[in-house]
Amino acid sequence: MTKQRILIVDDEDYMRKLIKKSLVNENYYIEEASNGLESLKLIKNNLFDLIILDVMLKDEDGFELIKEIKAIGFRGPIIFVSGRSEDYDKILGLGLGASNYITKPFIPAILCAHVKAQLRSYKEYSLEQRSLPKFILNGPFKFDFKTYRLYKNDILIDLSYKENLLMKFFMENPEQVFTKEQLYENMWSDTIIDDNSIMVYMHQLRKKIEENPKSPKHIITVWGIGYKFMP
Repeated sequence: MTKQRILIVDDEDYMRKLIKKSLVNENYYIEEASNGLESLKLIKNNLFDLIILDVMLKDEDGFELIKEIKAIGFRGPIIFVSGRSEDYDKILGLGLGASNYITKPFIPAILCAHVKAQLRSYKEYSLEQRSLPKFILNGPFKFDFKTYRLYKNDILIDLSYKENLLMKFFMENPEQVFTKEQLYENMWSDTIIDDNSIMVYMHQLRKKIEENPKSPKHIITVWGIGYKFMP
């Protein structure tokens, strides 16, 4: 069985070695990069299943680097690890397309659990694409399964991988109320609940699909329970 390949991008040698040791023990193949330029060269010349990316690199901000990584065609999960724990940084990181944002210091076993969940979720998503119908229609929304893109009134809405997963789930289950735990498990295939991540994604989606995000008509908060999608 081919090992899944993971790239660790961090300018701290100790941190790279710590993460690598934990992931090698889980039978992953690991490559390392200490800066943005080195990471881009590796990504261009190798196939990776997942990237672990530090936000504060010496040569380049991780928030800028993720844009470059996506621009050269990487579509797999990207996990930010950072000493910056402000909600603004988490919102920005997830909004730029990261699949998760983990703050330092962290327990390596917890990072490994998130890596497993991300890879499992992305594999399921890739397999689903091969057998899904062409699209689903709900109200003004159209979700194209082949390209994994969302349209509203036939206008493309640019969403990250996780935002697309969430919209796909909502459009397949309109008007049903889901708890944060159910949504988190669907998006991450995991039961390690992070309420803040769900709130960030709801905030980002509303900014992109609602006419007035402060008074949403499609992604509705059901107080004390969770959320529902009204097409």
